[in-house]
Amino acid sequence: MRSDEVLSRLVEHGCEGRVTSIHHLRDLREEINGRYRKGQFNEEFYRERLANFDFRVPDSLPEARSIITVAVPRPQSLAVFTFNGESLALIIPPTYVAYEETREKVEDFLKSILDTERYRVVRTALPLKLLAVQSGLGSYGRNNLCYVPGMGSFCQLAAVYSDLPCEQDSWREVRMMDRCRNCYTCRKSCPTGAIPSDGFLLRADRCLVFHNEKRGDIPFPSWINPSWHNCLVGCIHCQRVCPQNRDFLNWFEDREDFSQDETTLILKGVPCDRLPVMTVEKLKRLSLFEDLDILPRNLSVFIRKN
Repeated sequence: MRSDEVLSRLVEHGCEGRVTSIHHLRDLREEINGRYRKGQFNEEFYRERLANFDFRVPDSLPEARSIITVAVPRPQSLAVFTFNGESLALIIPPTYVAYEETREKVEDFLKSILDTERYRVVRTALPLKLLAVQSGLGSYGRNNLCYVPGMGSFCQLAAVYSDLPCEQDSWREVRMMDRCRNCYTCRKSCPTGAIPSDGFLLRADRCLVFHNEKRGDIPFPSWINPSWHNCLVGCIHCQRVCPQNRDFLNWFEDREDFSQDETTLILKGVPCDRLPVMTVEKLKRLSLFEDLDILPRNLSVFIRKN
């Protein structure tokens, strides 16, 4: 099987992909480490989000010859809470819901294709946005998100190592979308000033996402205005104003409704073993169960706003 056949099968499956040589692991490592040495990353952000990537050929597949990078279109979701008789609908941005399940589906699909030719796949621990951009699958937006043609930023990325040969390498230098060069819409919409005017590396310490994904016992910094919050977790200010996402703004799929009693229990931080089974199932369907500790802090911001 050729790599272009694999990519065609991915397209048939509603995805997009690229196959690049395993030799580019060192390029990925140098891109991250080089920017760190230049002081381009906030130290706290680097330690929490970038320091744990693994750029080594996996021991479980020492004969790996390629990296297969895949983009899967993903919708927004809604969590609707009832409090004091009023409904509060909060957005969960693309990729948060079913992240792990989506990744496993990509891996299983690639395995099903390549097993017939006795090729193998192994999961990676690589910087997926950077990999997608350098593989030619997507481009950076000014907001540091990866944009894939036909999906905008409403996509989830996944990557595997494989011993499949890479006949035609699509590797390229890091690049920002051409359309971003004279567009500052996302920057203007960002209330925290996290998006720069001269490139695509965020001021990560100013990003709402960096703060509302932290442990629930860590309060929001005092400089964050409560009115800036717009999602139960994550942030979608810059994505919703981006012209590249115009066709996806109304794309919602998963939705769960939480009653007044359920909302109250979540706000109080009641542990999972004391929550009603139905509430736990709702949280699991929205992939919020593992983030149960952060929900009281994040949700209370919107309750106070109302």
